[in-house]
Amino acid sequence: MVIKPVKTQQDYNTAMTRIAALMDAAPGSSECDELDVLAQLAQNYENKHFPIGLPDPIAAIRFRMEQQGLSQQDLVPYIGSRSKVSEVLNGKRTLSLAMIRTLHKGLGIPAAALLQETGRARGAGPKALKNTARAPREKQPAM
Repeated sequence: MVIKPVKTQQDYNTAMTRIAALMDAAPGSSECDELDVLAQLAQNYENKHFPIGLPDPIAAIRFRMEQQGLSQQDLVPYIGSRSKVSEVLNGKRTLSLAMIRTLHKGLGIPAAALLQETGRARGAGPKALKNTARAPREKQPAM
C-alpha cells in the first residue's frame, strides 16, 4: 500500500481499515512499520479533528474518587474540612491553589484539569451572579 497523508474523513477511514488488517503484523516486519506510520497519521488526524479537552475539575476529582473507592471524608486531607469538601464537590466553592497542589500531589490528578474553571465559575450558574457589580442603593427620604 502507498502511504499518503490523512487529510480527509475518507483518508482516515481508508487508513483505519488498513490498520485493522495490519494488527497481527509480526514485529520488525515491513507490515509492522506500515502499521506504525498509519497509526501515527490516524492519531494526528484524530487530534486535529476530534480533540479531547480536559475534564471539569469537579468531574476529575469525582472520577479519581470512583477509581480509588474514596469517600468525601477521604478528601479532607486534600481540601480541608468536610464542609469544604462538600462545597467543592457541589460547585459552591472553587478550588484554592493549596487544594489544587495537594490534590495533584496526593491523588495524582493532573494540575491542568484542576486549574480549569468549572462550568459554574464560567458563568453558567448562580455563583457567577454574585460577582457582578451592583448599582448603589438610592437613599430613601426621611419622613
